[in-house]
Amino acid sequence: MMTAASGGEDALTALTTLVGEDLEACNRLIVARMHSPVALIPQLAAHIVAAGGKRLRPLLTLAAARLCGYRGDRHVALAACVEFIHTATLLHDDVVDESALRRGQASANALFGNKPSVLVGDFLFARAFELMVQDGSLRVLAILSAASATIAEGEVLQLVTQNDTTTTEAQYLQVIEGKTAALFAAATRIGAVVADRPAAEEAALETYGRALGTAFQLVDDALDYAAEEERLGKTIGDDFREGKITLPVLLAFQRGDEDERGFWRRTLEAREQAPGDLARAQRLIEQHQALRDTVERARAYGEEALAALAIFPDGPERRALADIVAFCIARAR
Repeated sequence: MMTAASGGEDALTALTTLVGEDLEACNRLIVARMHSPVALIPQLAAHIVAAGGKRLRPLLTLAAARLCGYRGDRHVALAACVEFIHTATLLHDDVVDESALRRGQASANALFGNKPSVLVGDFLFARAFELMVQDGSLRVLAILSAASATIAEGEVLQLVTQNDTTTTEAQYLQVIEGKTAALFAAATRIGAVVADRPAAEEAALETYGRALGTAFQLVDDALDYAAEEERLGKTIGDDFREGKITLPVLLAFQRGDEDERGFWRRTLEAREQAPGDLARAQRLIEQHQALRDTVERARAYGEEALAALAIFPDGPERRALADIVAFCIARAR
């Protein structure tokens, strides 16, 4: 079971320390591969890549490889590849969402404009695929390229379901599977692949990553209606303003009366939002215990992630990966 003591930033610090040398090598490679004679590319890429982020996804790749006993260096380049894929999607997402903040600072599109952000995102995707090819494994290429396609599908599905209060929980979970969980799953799975571990261990790490990524996104969606802007690192209420249909909204909509459903249709479908509407949305979500139940759903996925680790012997890597599950859930506090 997850415990409060194992959550929080301490878990992230412990994981970072555990794979510290590998992470430093990964960061050096990221900076080197951002280089381009076209000056705007490294300038914009550095704004989002070198300036911050927890590096959670590449950390998972590095830790998963160590968990599987890998002692080579392929996992370092593949961790950089995972981070490039993630960062490229962030650049594209911020343009689509018209986001002004990313990780508590001005987003790349707010500073440099939409067109450069999209094109540099494309550049980072290309760098990621260069790293995949240089690794030389067709299985790794298949896993990461499939994840990249799934991410794009998830983002398009979110666009299709946006502003539609008839969206089902199954559709919502399909969006999460695409835009977040798929890369978590690929990031951990390739740790077993480079270590040439049995299929059961590869499947276990994929399950761990997928469940962890789902829990992570559920908590993110809850935080958009609950967190202080400074703690979240982005403008609160973004999902509401953009008309995104997330689980807190779905639960509040399902449990509300017709007047409340009319409110959600006006604000999310018709996008007719007035001062005070976000506050009312937060009250309705709280009233119907939608945040509590969203976080509880995240905890259930967290338990699934923990169960997947049981196939591996106890050790610092397994404990660190288990504590990261609690870290992801603890962000909701």
